[in-house]
Amino acid sequence: MNKANLLTDNPALYEARFPDEVRLAGRWAEDCLRRYGAGPRVLDIGCGTGRDAAYLHGAGRTVVGADLSEAMLAYARAHHPGPEYVRADLRGFDLAARSFDAVVCLDSALLYCHTNDELDGFLASCRHCLAPGGLLVAEMRNGGFFLGRTELLDTASVNELSRQGVTYRSTTILRVDRAAQLLRRTRVWTADDGSPPVEQRSAWRLLFPQELRHLLAVHGFEVLALYDGPGPRTEPPWREGDLPGATADADRLHLVARLTRAH
Repeated sequence: MNKANLLTDNPALYEARFPDEVRLAGRWAEDCLRRYGAGPRVLDIGCGTGRDAAYLHGAGRTVVGADLSEAMLAYARAHHPGPEYVRADLRGFDLAARSFDAVVCLDSALLYCHTNDELDGFLASCRHCLAPGGLLVAEMRNGGFFLGRTELLDTASVNELSRQGVTYRSTTILRVDRAAQLLRRTRVWTADDGSPPVEQRSAWRLLFPQELRHLLAVHGFEVLALYDGPGPRTEPPWREGDLPGATADADRLHLVARLTRAH
């Protein structure tokens, strides 16, 4: 069995599996930036295919999209032009020659920081590239949701999608690694074109709301909003004009924090 990340290696397939034709994630991020008065210079870290970065560019912002995947960056340059796209590892990046008014980190990308050192590396990098008073806007899974809840765990979920005449089926199982504080995912892809199965193993750090508040404070950030919905991946999803919620209990977590201490 081939071990790879089928979606990361095939960005067009990623967009087919996770369509966002109305650019809901980009619109939500832009609403946060406007609501909390961010300036025009934005870093989209973990930008993936670039569609959210391109939306923010279209809203009049000067955007740099950064990702670790060369395949994603090449796709972003070709299909979502406008922003500048650069290769960077969100667990520790140096864009010291630039200064941003906001860092945007969507779709649980922040949770690829699996260890405390990696989380410190991410937040220190954000601190170094942000102008005084700059914003960090993030959207991710909520670790608190998994305290006592098991409905998403240890049971296979199956999804199908078709692209260019090929039908792909994914079988996914999630489990909690409590010692490492990780949500581990095993996903097996099969296709009806005769290609061998592809197994993907990945994980997200399970961050709890109070833990996240503490980490941000240590790195000089003041939390302006931390809530479970509405957002771009909640049910019901965020709509124009929706205000931030007051709870942090459901499966998604939305963060807006301001840098109050640069170093």
